[in-house]
Amino acid sequence: MCRPEWRRALVQAQRLADFARLRRVRDRIDREYARPLDVAALARDANMPAGQLSREFRAAYGRSPYAYLMARRIERAAALLRRGDLGVTEVCRAVGCASLGTFTTRFTELVGMPPGAFRRRAADAAGAADAAAGRPAPAAGPAIILDGMPAWVARRVARPVRNREAPAAGQRLA
Repeated sequence: MCRPEWRRALVQAQRLADFARLRRVRDRIDREYARPLDVAALARDANMPAGQLSREFRAAYGRSPYAYLMARRIERAAALLRRGDLGVTEVCRAVGCASLGTFTTRFTELVGMPPGAFRRRAADAAGAADAAAGRPAPAAGPAIILDGMPAWVARRVARPVRNREAPAAGQRLA
């Protein structure tokens, strides 16, 4: 005889197992964003059909595995462009994008400006910050200096957001 609480426990255990598999997929994307990854390979490693992985990943994290991967790549690309020591093509290859055109399109979509303009703006901001602080301009190194800002705040502020997902102007943050 099957008791109702046993059934609930089995369903809960299955949900936890599915979420653990999704967490492993997300961790793999975070770890291997620069390698060629596709949803079929991720699904095969998670023992799920690709469609099921996409649906459950979106339900758990709010975006598809591909969108999450591209956001990680663009987030890392923005950090490399802020450093200022790599060109756009080198950054494109460093984050695992095979096509410069696709990289530029996704970067513009997520950040709001093309990667070259982002790099120039970051260099200008670093020069202005150095001039305001009376420091000589560095020959090489980070393009943006975040004095006094905790690392988690810097990551949160710099995280790319798809333009249509950005909150409307005038909304309060807290």
